[in-house]
Amino acid sequence: MAEIAARVTPGRHRALLVNQAVWHISERLVVAGNITIVKLPARWPELNPVENVWQFLRNNWLSNRVFASHDAVVDHCCTAWNRLADQPRRVMSIGRRKWANSQAG
Repeated sequence: MAEIAARVTPGRHRALLVNQAVWHISERLVVAGNITIVKLPARWPELNPVENVWQFLRNNWLSNRVFASHDAVVDHCCTAWNRLADQPRRVMSIGRRKWANSQAG
């Protein structure tokens, strides 16, 4: 949290969207004065596009594997993440929400 707060432009305020994971809503979490925590409703992945990113990674590169060590897990996850990061259009399509871009009326 301190790292995030340090990167906020002086005189500005930021909202940080978080899911309902225990570590995001712990009473022990110290929130800086220039950050407001906004809790997303539980079990609403459509409001949190990163959930689709994790699902894509699991479906394509991370599931049904056995690893020899913790380092092998980390290496494989980093490789998967970097493969996805090299595909910005895919990242945009995974996170896109039709309802967010539709015109009401």
